[in-house]
Amino acid sequence: MEENHQNTLNFERPPPEIHKRLILQSDFDEALKEPEGKSWVSFKSPGNPTVYGELKSNGLSGEGIPYVTGSAGFDVNKVTEKSIEIAYRVNETHIERKFLAPHKNFKNVHTKGKSIHCLDVSAGGLGVSSDSEGKLKIWETKNGEVRRLLEGHLGDVYTCRLFPSGIVVLSGGSDMMLKIWSAETGQCVATLTGHKASILDTSIIDRGRNIISCSKDGTSKLWDCGTQTCLSTYQCEAGIVNCCDIAAMWERFHLGQPDEPNSEREVGTTGKILILGCDNKTVKAFGIHSKKKIWDITDCIFDAVTCCKFISPVMFICGQQDGHMTCFDIRNPSKCVKSWCESRGPVLSLLNCKPGYISSHGDGSCHYMEHLFDTTVELTGPDCDPVYSVVDDGKYLYTACRDSIIRKYDMSDVLSIIEVFGF
Repeated sequence: MEENHQNTLNFERPPPEIHKRLILQSDFDEALKEPEGKSWVSFKSPGNPTVYGELKSNGLSGEGIPYVTGSAGFDVNKVTEKSIEIAYRVNETHIERKFLAPHKNFKNVHTKGKSIHCLDVSAGGLGVSSDSEGKLKIWETKNGEVRRLLEGHLGDVYTCRLFPSGIVVLSGGSDMMLKIWSAETGQCVATLTGHKASILDTSIIDRGRNIISCSKDGTSKLWDCGTQTCLSTYQCEAGIVNCCDIAAMWERFHLGQPDEPNSEREVGTTGKILILGCDNKTVKAFGIHSKKKIWDITDCIFDAVTCCKFISPVMFICGQQDGHMTCFDIRNPSKCVKSWCESRGPVLSLLNCKPGYISSHGDGSCHYMEHLFDTTVELTGPDCDPVYSVVDDGKYLYTACRDSIIRKYDMSDVLSIIEVFGF
């Protein structure tokens, strides 16, 4: 990247696109199993009154699947045990969507009435999550059985994730400490200190010898886990830094060179870019190895950036407090690819879920979008309770919610929509 990109990028703000939405009763799967069961459904479009309809069960098949019909222009294309495909066709309006109910609900991992702040899972069958009671727990993704209580943080834990090994946990929170834990023994094996305010998000570089954190103190830090030391601080000068993500760049993308030799403890940072989402409506990019700021984006962002995620090696999405999402291409960050709004609730998390991605929101909705940024699947279950995090283990999706429930969804049901609608 040329030197003249290492500054603030301003450009004409395009109007965001407000998507049309089908909205379905959160417990539709249970409601429609009842004799003559009913479920409400609605259609919302910008500038028009909401259209309300009803789905009605007309008995069960031999496999226990209900026969369902709709009213007021709502048609039912297909029903399975855990999903339903609905179309709304009136005049020139045509929208289709698949709604997916949880495969399992884990209600006993966390205490009823305690919000689940963050969540991660491994392909090896372990999950880690924290709640508003300050409890950080290890549990089995198969059945939700709690295996370990990780004790040591002094206050709320805002971020937790598993290292690629699947048996080591990284956490951070209001006590300004990062902690590294053995998931097998529950012991804290390292504590990293240096932030001056709450730690809100983390990213792991490669296998995890180095990690990134971001904080309310307006900084992001690069750490060496082995020596428990900070290798570098990225000064954001933007107040609170809410979120971070990293990606590897191709060779022609120049991230600069450090002014001084880096520590030999720094591993795997060459050619990687760090993006930071800030409370003051900006996204900042740094070369991790060079320690140099590449650019700021200060426009086409409508509110505080609450989450950011690379959805390809060159494209990332930032979610915002007012519900907007904006996609940028780092090869030309002075122009946004698209800006749109799926929900009135804040965007609370983003998950790269090839060939699309999933966003979770403050109104309890979770949207799967394919590469054209059109929602094709919605995860149901929460009744307007915020979904703070959505993660996957390659086979299942898991969500963390304010209602104290961890929900597990079958990813094959989500991705099958690609074949159904021909994407």
